[in-house]
Amino acid sequence: MTRPSSVWSTAPTSAPAQRKDRYVPGSAAHPAKMHPGIAAHAIRAYTQPGDLVLDPMRGIGTTLVEALHLGRNALGIEYEPKWATLASLNTRTAVQESGMGTGPGIVRCGDARHLTDLVPADARGEVDLVVTSPPYGPSVHGQGRSSRETGETGVVKKDFRYGHDRTNLAHVSTDQLLEAFTAILAQCRTMLRPGGTAVVTTRPWRERGELIDLPSAVLAAGRAAGLVPSERCVALLAGIRNGRLVTRPSFFQMKNVRDARRQGIPLSVVQHEDVLIFTRPGLKGAGKPCVNGNSPTCAETFHSRTCPHRDHRRGCQRR
Repeated sequence: MTRPSSVWSTAPTSAPAQRKDRYVPGSAAHPAKMHPGIAAHAIRAYTQPGDLVLDPMRGIGTTLVEALHLGRNALGIEYEPKWATLASLNTRTAVQESGMGTGPGIVRCGDARHLTDLVPADARGEVDLVVTSPPYGPSVHGQGRSSRETGETGVVKKDFRYGHDRTNLAHVSTDQLLEAFTAILAQCRTMLRPGGTAVVTTRPWRERGELIDLPSAVLAAGRAAGLVPSERCVALLAGIRNGRLVTRPSFFQMKNVRDARRQGIPLSVVQHEDVLIFTRPGLKGAGKPCVNGNSPTCAETFHSRTCPHRDHRRGCQRR
């Protein structure tokens, strides 16, 4: 059966412009930031105000910040203490500035492969949406600094490495990464409510000239974790003006493309992210009994909404 697909117009302005005045200083230094427009689009499309959004590999907290600005609750895990601290500052700022979040963003530091041990116990099975992305190859990371800024010859690449902890998934082989990411998605499945959604953004990259088809591998990882693929979308990293794409490649993206073409490799600048949508099997809200036979209120810690079923013996079916 063919899965539905669509194109998300997520970059009417550049990612730095979207982060401006919403993220604390130092946030731009993370080597693999989630695009704010992609996170926001996913949150609008698959949740309602008051829902709970989780990012198990949250970096500087982009998913959490966008969720809080849209009136959702937010929960995230980050492996590196440096970025966990920065994410906490970003979520705290989002709560103060937006005034829309129904609760503070919860940030925990730890390994997402042990996600269910790190999150509050009452959040298990309550998550409406997971938004995340696995680490990419280093060729798509980093920013350029000119010789005028650095005093060195030519253009210098910066902010393209994670920390020195070799157990960080950004440093392991592709096979090890996919094994670990499958385990993380299995943990996310436990966190999701029945019928909940997981959105994974990813893209292919080249390693020593060989194409690494990470999107297809992530699709297989989701299936292995017990999630059901439901959509495969494209999130644009380019703007659209007068019906044409406005590309915003980095200096190093352009350099990699030109070097590859000189070697006869027909490489093009990537202007989109693959977005893979999964669902947790089961009815939405199944197993969430109402408080009693006379009350329409759902017994939920993170949610409070009216039960649409008059026959409470069927259980509370959300939405």
